[in-house]
Amino acid sequence: MHFITGGAFNGKKAWVKKTYRVTKDDPWISAYKNDLIPINLNGIDRNLIILEGAEQWIKKLTEIHNSTKSRELWNHYLNQWSSWEKEKPERQIVVIGTDITKGIVPLEAENRLWRDVTGWAFQDLAAKSDKIDVIWYGINQSIK
Repeated sequence: MHFITGGAFNGKKAWVKKTYRVTKDDPWISAYKNDLIPINLNGIDRNLIILEGAEQWIKKLTEIHNSTKSRELWNHYLNQWSSWEKEKPERQIVVIGTDITKGIVPLEAENRLWRDVTGWAFQDLAAKSDKIDVIWYGINQSIK
């Protein structure tokens, strides 16, 4: 897995498109377009899958579940994605997630929960990822 993160509107999507030479045939699943979090990737016959808006899928989890259950579900999805990816060496999953709040603690309890779970979920994603890039203003910094 390749985890791409950075601030909102900092060029993550454009960087992924350029770096991976994404075509219109490559599956691009986006929480920003109200696509549901993909649980089962079986049936996708492409080698590259882009999952965009991880923080939005995590927000949906925290609207329904407590922090522990949200993180359990997130890790279940990560394990499913990792298993699909490892079935064939040419497969690659790219997960794009926006860095939210930059350490600012939200006033509302539901937003604090979302921020906290997103931080933990991104740590879990980082641990399972082979590569991590942070994108700021269209420029990447590889950190793993």
